[in-house]
Amino acid sequence: MNVIFISGSLNHPASDGSYTGFIKVHLRLSRPRTSFYLPCDCVKQLHISSTTTAGEVIQGLLKKFMVLDNPRKFALYRQTHRDGQDLFQKLPLYERPLLLRLIAGPDPEQLSFVLKENETGEWHAFSVPELQNFLVILEKEETERVRAVEQRYTMYRQKLQQALRQHNH
Repeated sequence: MNVIFISGSLNHPASDGSYTGFIKVHLRLSRPRTSFYLPCDCVKQLHISSTTTAGEVIQGLLKKFMVLDNPRKFALYRQTHRDGQDLFQKLPLYERPLLLRLIAGPDPEQLSFVLKENETGEWHAFSVPELQNFLVILEKEETERVRAVEQRYTMYRQKLQQALRQHNH
């Protein structure tokens, strides 16, 4: 009998030779548009098939966490540790994460997966209207953050002025 051991679970190959197993994906998303709060660095364990691609993992995670952004905005990275440093390598959309996990073994120090936004130099994959929409969103975020900082310092200034008035009387 053919039995494959992957990350603490036994998996019998299917009739087509594929198998299933678990991978853990760290979500490190800075600004996803979601319908609920998503912590910056959470870990999700996924049960996937050996035929599941990195692109399918990305789409599945975005759907599960109700992230509204275009899936092309994100990439699945392979994280390895060498000489005390974390090294990240973007996986092609056709890569099979479960196969990589099997080859690397169960040790997360040898291999882990991270879902992040694409690097800024990779915006060429988007159409001009999508890029213009990103700019609108970023401008709204910038305006909101500037307003919040100005509001915080206005309150701080008022408290300082009040403290000075009380001190002078």
